[in-house]
Amino acid sequence: MSTPFQPFSRFQKLFNSKNEPADEIFSILKIGDHAPDFTKEALVNDSFQKISLSDYMGKWVVLFFYPRDFTFVCPTEIKDFNAHLSDFSQLNAIILGASCDSTFVHQAWTKADLGAINFPLLSDENHSLAASYNVLLEKEGVALRGSFIIDPEGLVKYMVVSDLNVGRSVRETLRVLSALQTGELCPASWEKGQKTLGTA
Repeated sequence: MSTPFQPFSRFQKLFNSKNEPADEIFSILKIGDHAPDFTKEALVNDSFQKISLSDYMGKWVVLFFYPRDFTFVCPTEIKDFNAHLSDFSQLNAIILGASCDSTFVHQAWTKADLGAINFPLLSDENHSLAASYNVLLEKEGVALRGSFIIDPEGLVKYMVVSDLNVGRSVRETLRVLSALQTGELCPASWEKGQKTLGTA
C-alpha cells in the first residue's frame, strides 16, 4: 500500500514566515522521498498561472531547473524538451521548467528570442524551490542544472545535477523515464522496446 502524498512536509522550515531563508536546512532530498510540493507562478503559453506540483498527482513529472533566461546553453535545453513534448506525453509525463527569473522575464524571453514553449516555465524568484530541491547556488542566486523524475505518487525516482556550463540530454531523460516505468531491472544503455532483466 502506497504512502499518501505529503506536500513539502520535509522542507516546511526551510523558509520562514517572511519568505526569508532559515538558518539551516533540515534534510537533503533523496531517491524515494516525497518530492517537495510547491505553488509557483508560471508562464503557461503567454499567460501567468499558479502551478502546484500536487496538481499533477497521478502523472509522471519531469521537473528541470536551469540557471537563467537570456543565456546560451539554457535555450538549447528548453527547446529540446519542447521538441520532445509529445514523447513525454505518450509516457503520461508532464514537463515543468524552473529558474530564478520572474514570469515577466520568462515572457520577455519567449517573445524576444526563445519562441513559444508549450510547457510551464516556473518562476522561483525567492529561491525557495531551488533550495528545497538542493540545486540553489546561493551566492550566484541561480539554480544548477537539476533534473528530477517524480512518479505518479509524488516520489522522487531519479535526479541528476550538473554544473552550469554543460547542457543535459533530453533523450537520456526520456530513456530513464521509460526504464522506470517498466518497474523491472534495466541494464546499461537499455532502450524502450528492448528486453529487461526481469524483476528483482
